[in-house]
Amino acid sequence: MKNLFRHKRTICTVLLMMLFMFAIGMPAMAAEAPEAGEAAADGSVGAKSIAAAIAVGLAAAGGAVGMGLAVGKSTEGISRQPEADGKIRTALMLGLVFIETAIIYALLVVILIIFVL
Repeated sequence: MKNLFRHKRTICTVLLMMLFMFAIGMPAMAAEAPEAGEAAADGSVGAKSIAAAIAVGLAAAGGAVGMGLAVGKSTEGISRQPEADGKIRTALMLGLVFIETAIIYALLVVILIIFVL
């Protein structure tokens, strides 16, 4: 039970940090785009850059933690049941693909923030 409480606390901490980072990045998303050929004088380019870096960093960090946990648990499962090696490996690869897809989506959102907004 204590172990479960520790994970809930970690998840809540990460979600709170993500909410805080989103709140910091809001000015970058709310800023108006400068006219064609004119540079933004109010520093919105810098705010967009910081928001983009935070977003990609959080996505990459979350994905890395998720991938590490998935690989660790799959090796535990394979060591406990060597006969289920193929099924565990297939499920692991499918999970890793979904995690990597979420990271790529975050990268696409950041590219949109930088070039469109």
